[in-house]
Amino acid sequence: MAEIVFDDFMKLDIRVGVVTRAEPYPEARRPAIKLWVDFGGTLGERKSSAQLTAHYTPETLIGTSVMAVVNFPPRQIGKFMSEILVLGVPDAAGEVVLIRPDMDVPIGGSLF
Repeated sequence: MAEIVFDDFMKLDIRVGVVTRAEPYPEARRPAIKLWVDFGGTLGERKSSAQLTAHYTPETLIGTSVMAVVNFPPRQIGKFMSEILVLGVPDAAGEVVLIRPDMDVPIGGSLF
């Protein structure tokens, strides 16, 4: 694992947003879900594709708070342009479990 300095970590803009829309993404190489996440304020709504199908369905994600990196450049995922990186960690089987606040917090709030 490569070490980074704290200043490198501080360059990440990690914010909380709420999933406003979610759709299956069957065209993806690995099963995925298209997400539209509202960060409020000047960020507004951003979209992403995430491999969450083992634990989540599009219907269960609507209204869910998530954490995401919002300052990476957009990335093409198949025919879908991903604007944010929604954060998660692998479970024992390697399937993604979302990182999210365990209490209600205002959308758009950053990690620091």
